[in-house]
Amino acid sequence: MGKNKKDKNKHRRFTDASLNAYDFEVFPQGTLDLAGTDLSVETEDKKEADKQIEKYQEKLFELQVRYWMEKRRAVFVFEGWDAAGKGGSIKRMTSLMDPRGYKVWPIAAPGEEERAHHYLWRFATRMPAKGTIAIFDRSWYGRVLVERVEGFCSVKEWQRAYDEINAFERMHTDDGVTGVKFFLHIDQETQLQRFKEREKDPIRNFKIGPDDWRNRKKWDDYLTAYQDAFDRTHRADAPWVIIPANDKRQARLKVLKTAIDALDA
Repeated sequence: MGKNKKDKNKHRRFTDASLNAYDFEVFPQGTLDLAGTDLSVETEDKKEADKQIEKYQEKLFELQVRYWMEKRRAVFVFEGWDAAGKGGSIKRMTSLMDPRGYKVWPIAAPGEEERAHHYLWRFATRMPAKGTIAIFDRSWYGRVLVERVEGFCSVKEWQRAYDEINAFERMHTDDGVTGVKFFLHIDQETQLQRFKEREKDPIRNFKIGPDDWRNRKKWDDYLTAYQDAFDRTHRADAPWVIIPANDKRQARLKVLKTAIDALDA
């Protein structure tokens, strides 16, 4: 029995040493420090900030046209705390863009068909075609964030997901896709204030529900999960950018400027 097992494993290949095998070059642990991020930045001149936002929006439209003409592709991922302003930032990013050249994907819990596949399947089918830009309002990071914290997947599943995500992103960036991942960061006091404002607003109260309040109670668990995601998947080809978002204008300015720098590289 032992001899047969030895013979069986004799020619087994345990590692991939081919010339172009993936070796994920992740930035050193702690390069991004969520807990240590300064959230105190505030807009001093709101009118001037709004003018700068308009200027950035015009530049983004120019870059979108260039990407269309050159048949290039880009992906922007938005993650962050509930009520951090992901939707508002995406709205400002796409304000002047041609809707034929971009697609915003709002990501919710997977449906029955999506659960029948590997969790990355539904994202692979939403990656941008040549000449277009894809924007994800939440993303494949749900596996190592909400699914991890809420127990919607096993420990083994979310622990192996970091390498799966690195491979998924890397195969697209190697194929020429520009990739940036935004994390909109606010403090607990700001989140509470925005939750209460949403509950009182008849137009926006659909944005607040029991899940938001439940997630808030697990703030520290999510903080740990977010930091682990940065430590395991912050790479030069698809970097994370922490956006201080207590001040919405400052957050939008930084998102727009970062997007421009990425597309114009």
